[in-house]
Amino acid sequence: MSTVPETSRRQGRGGRERILTAAARLFAAQGINATGMEQVADEAPVSKRTLYAHFRTKNDLVIAHLQDLASTGHTLESALTREDVPARERILGLFSETAPGSTPVRGCPFIDAAAEFPDPDSEVHSYAREQKLLMARLVTALVTELGCREPAALAEQLVTLADGAASRAMVLGDADYGRHARAAAEILLDNALPGGAAHR
Repeated sequence: MSTVPETSRRQGRGGRERILTAAARLFAAQGINATGMEQVADEAPVSKRTLYAHFRTKNDLVIAHLQDLASTGHTLESALTREDVPARERILGLFSETAPGSTPVRGCPFIDAAAEFPDPDSEVHSYAREQKLLMARLVTALVTELGCREPAALAEQLVTLADGAASRAMVLGDADYGRHARAAAEILLDNALPGGAAHR
């Protein structure tokens, strides 16, 4: 157990950050539902009082965990918002690394969370759905920028490829599995550009 006084932990962000780091480790290793709040407190380490001061319920912790992943770029979607990369390469970046910063391969945390909270009206499932819809909107904007035909439909095809590759990479333990989906994504993009297949 940490020797940092309780009052110091509660006043700063250190306790919250340690809790989120511990939760991320445990959720990735054993799943969300298999991880108890007491286990998170022990792993952080913080007292249960500190844990519940930051997160009143486990749902609050799970949502904060997903938000933290999204804001720190540890998701597939992070490739789409890199302004220093051309639009086409941002899209193909979805397939170059299926689980950024994660070893072994973990797949998509939003899909994993939705699977563990199958009620579509639950807060966790709803948040996961919002993130996957955001992913489609980001890809739609990028393929529109490229001048592709039927950008909304193309975006759905591309994000389906990306999510499928991430899931298979996790099941197979193959971090480079995205190369197969990338090849298909390149064909889809080339065929949707003005001039179609002739572009290649």
